[in-house]
Order: sequence, then structure tokens, then C-alpha cells
Amino acid sequence: MGLAEKLTLGLGANLDGDKFDTTKENKKTSKQKEMKIIPKNQHQLVFSLEKRNGKPVTIIGKFYVEENLKKEVLKCLKSKLACGGSIKDENIEIQGDLKDKIRIIMVDNGWKFKN
Repeated sequence: MGLAEKLTLGLGANLDGDKFDTTKENKKTSKQKEMKIIPKNQHQLVFSLEKRNGKPVTIIGKFYVEENLKKEVLKCLKSKLACGGSIKDENIEIQGDLKDKIRIIMVDNGWKFKN
């Protein structure tokens, strides 16, 4: 199929107009805009336990709050439990199998869990 045939079928770039949008969409801000924010007493947090390289990791989630509040919760848990942790998407990951201790600390701070 030659160039002339492709153009008659409408295949190829559309170069009409003098404005071209070449801006990239920022993925981080688009996720934050889609995320709805819920007060902490209306959350229904769930625990899950994974093993990574033979070591347990406790995952708490999904948090529908601002990034600053997630960081405060993570900092509080890490300091009270003397362990490491991180934030991945809407979840908080804590090193170790600390489900019972995490539940006590979070309920004292006003969070709710499903089970």
C-alpha cells in the first residue's frame, strides 16, 4: 500500500491546525485527584500478611486520606513498634508479623477495622 492510498483511507498523522499538545500527564497528581478522602473513623482497614524473601510483611490498607496523614500514621507505628515500614499506594507496609500490636495502636488513635 503506497502513501497516496494510506492518505485516502485516513491512515497516518492528522496535522490539521497549528496547535499541538505535547504535554505529559503527571501520574502522581492524577491519582491524587481521583482518590476520595474519608474521615478516619469511617475507614474499614484490612490486614494482609505477605512473605518476602522468607520474612513477614504486614500490609494495612486502604487509606483514603491525605498523604501527610498517612506519613504521620506510619511514623507513629514505626516509633511505637520499633520496626521499619513504608507507604505503597494507599497501603502501609510494616516489617514483621505485628497484626495484634498494630490493631491496638490504631484503634486507640480512632481507626476502625473490618474484622
